[in-house]
Amino acid sequence: MITSGPVPFPGELLAPPDPAVLPFPHPAAPAEGVRLLRGAVYAIPDGSRPSTVDLWLPTDTDGPVPVVVFVHGGAWRTGLRDDLGPRFRHWVPGPFARMAQRGFAVACPDYRLSGEASHPAQTDDLAALLAWLHTRSGELGLDTARTVLWGESAGGHLAALTALTHHARTGSATGTATVTGCVTWYAPTDLTGLAEDLPEGAYDLRDPASFEALLVGGALADRPEAARDASPVTHVGPQAPPFLLLHGTDDVLVPARQSARLADALGQAGHKPDLRLLTGGNHLWLGLSEGEVEDCFDRTLVFARRCTADGGA
Repeated sequence: MITSGPVPFPGELLAPPDPAVLPFPHPAAPAEGVRLLRGAVYAIPDGSRPSTVDLWLPTDTDGPVPVVVFVHGGAWRTGLRDDLGPRFRHWVPGPFARMAQRGFAVACPDYRLSGEASHPAQTDDLAALLAWLHTRSGELGLDTARTVLWGESAGGHLAALTALTHHARTGSATGTATVTGCVTWYAPTDLTGLAEDLPEGAYDLRDPASFEALLVGGALADRPEAARDASPVTHVGPQAPPFLLLHGTDDVLVPARQSARLADALGQAGHKPDLRLLTGGNHLWLGLSEGEVEDCFDRTLVFARRCTADGGA
């Protein structure tokens, strides 16, 4: 005889599992000294696909390791979480494996794209990731009190926006990672200033189909407050972490003036950002030599090391 217990409510049947206790993916070994957990679920936003992250972890450690969170680009519209761009796709081992071999844990997350949700969903996702990394740090061997955000293009914008708003979101809360540094590569930082920074007539603030408009949910001219809120320069304050900003002087998609705007705002707030303008560099580091591209990566690694050392940068 079969007896049935209480029938759960429909909401209980549909409730997703808790990412804080989900099992990790089966590990892979993509390079010597590296363990890769591909596609771990870190959040399940209501009405959206699960948010996932790749974790590149060093296998030979003496204790918890510092964390680098890499945020991919793609105009907030597309992109792959483990793609640093065309100049790095031939690297063997790849850039994230190299960082793990040098003692960093690297987290490469998905986030909701602008076709799925508008700002601030993307930074909400990154905030959820930082909290998840902290929650599971003991299992993964992470020191989330030493966390650097790094992104390229639109991912650099999201990394900067997250770094500058993280303290305001969390205050002195202990349930999340501590952002100790931020690196941006050719990132937009002031959406309202793009029209001024590009050649006259090249950008229309009234265009509802621009990538920036799709991010904020409407033409920038019609949504000025949303555009300001989505601009990292708006959020610079005394709690900003150290910044390294790299940008090519010949960038035809995101003018180098965008990185200079953020550097100026940080300087006016009393910080000392490291702004490097690379002569002849275009978007995605097109126009640079192989050696110059490697130098961008090495500068990023050195900066991350300094920001995660005892005492910080």
